[in-house]
Amino acid sequence: MDMHTVVVGTHGVTASDVLAVARGGARVELSEEAVAALAAAREIVEALAAKPEPVYGVSTGFGALATRHISPELRARLQRNIVRSHAAGMGPQVEREVVRALMFLRLKTVCSGRTGVRPEVAQTMADVLNAGITPVVHEYGSLGCSGDLAPLSHCALTLMGEGDAEGPDGVVRPAGDLLAEHGIAPVELREKEGLALLNGTDGMLGMLVMALADLDMLYKSADVTAALSLEALLGTDKVLAPELHAIRPHPGQGASAANMLAVLAGSELTGHHQDDAPRVQDAYSVRCAPQVAGAGRDTMAHARLVAERELASAVDNPVVLADGRVESNGNFHGAPVAYVLDFLAIAVADLASIAERRTDRLLDKNRSHGLPPFLADDAGVDSGLMIAQYTQAALVSELKRLAVPASADSIPSSAMQEDHVSMGWSAARKLRTAVDNLTRVIAVELYAATRGVELREGLTPAPASRAVIEAVRKAGVQGPGPDRFLAPDLAAADAFVRGGGVVAAVETVTGPLR
Repeated sequence: MDMHTVVVGTHGVTASDVLAVARGGARVELSEEAVAALAAAREIVEALAAKPEPVYGVSTGFGALATRHISPELRARLQRNIVRSHAAGMGPQVEREVVRALMFLRLKTVCSGRTGVRPEVAQTMADVLNAGITPVVHEYGSLGCSGDLAPLSHCALTLMGEGDAEGPDGVVRPAGDLLAEHGIAPVELREKEGLALLNGTDGMLGMLVMALADLDMLYKSADVTAALSLEALLGTDKVLAPELHAIRPHPGQGASAANMLAVLAGSELTGHHQDDAPRVQDAYSVRCAPQVAGAGRDTMAHARLVAERELASAVDNPVVLADGRVESNGNFHGAPVAYVLDFLAIAVADLASIAERRTDRLLDKNRSHGLPPFLADDAGVDSGLMIAQYTQAALVSELKRLAVPASADSIPSSAMQEDHVSMGWSAARKLRTAVDNLTRVIAVELYAATRGVELREGLTPAPASRAVIEAVRKAGVQGPGPDRFLAPDLAAADAFVRGGGVVAAVETVTGPLR
């Protein structure tokens, strides 16, 4: 096995595996253990299918139609029909990385040997991923209970050679044509298989894993921009002392303070105000930066724990147990994942909010301790970064709306059989938007803070700060000067943050951030 291959066994996968397949295009292989478990579980399903007694998901209808016993000659049609009818999504096409994560995580559960799916169906799932074929999945269609039904159904439809999919070249074409071009035979679904391909929390889980990866980088970036703002405002770094954070031992808070302190090491700007100004304490947006960012980090730690548990889970209904029983359950309910997706959206909104307050302080001549109004070159003739802060404020306001929890809602479906749902897919979709907007908010603070530091003539910033300023300027973000077309600068700052440039630049001086 090389570094570009992920082997799927019977005991779940890791977050790194998900990222490798979803974003890195890693190949997928089934372990011998998984193939054996798939075959063993299939024997159990086929034995039950041969009996006259109805078994849910094997020889019955689904949801509110579960009371109907389905005769053997209709069961293949039943499995095809559930996929076709449930592939009822609407709206914009979901991103490729989300669909790849969705498919890979469904394959993870299939390979657990708890679903009764044949090995050849699992192999086809791997083949489709390896061919770079991505089913067209739509924004709307999941209530986050009975799993992400419509999104997973669109993926299963591709396995059948039906519907539309995106080829490796990004062009959407009939799925059957794409399968044929890559030598992949469409699957003919048998008892239980259609249902097993649809019943999972895979979409919301995949988006959670990717959000956590993005937020890990963004929280470190926010520590850096907070430190740069503190420096530009001539704030004190004494509040970052480890002994102060040790007496309130939240792990995230301590890590955030340590990062800021590392960035500010060797700065001539910090505490300078104490020589010539009556300021005793910095504003909350500066002084409490580690407390707010730290609380978000601890929320991420909890979300990561939930994700790890879900990555180790086999989510299906019914499931094949080790003793040969096939039992119905409610493990497909997305509440555990939905809650943490919503928790993260709240933390993201608050991190953006405090960053915006620091930006506003940098631009206000009454609160910036000597910086020019709006960091303008010739205030009045130039407006400086006035409207950049407007844009940042609009993003923060949107983030506050996105922080309203989806999981507090529920809307009944399936003739009241599915009368309480998690809305986890919706929580995941809005978190993706929130993470995207947080990146832009941090980019605006970076833009303002670097300019503010550069305007402190005669005082030398910290080596780590200088490294960030040099890197962001090389990335095409211009420094202080007369007004110019601002959108390209902001776009370059956004790309710099999004690509991990802030963290990479700082770590050349500080070593790895926490």
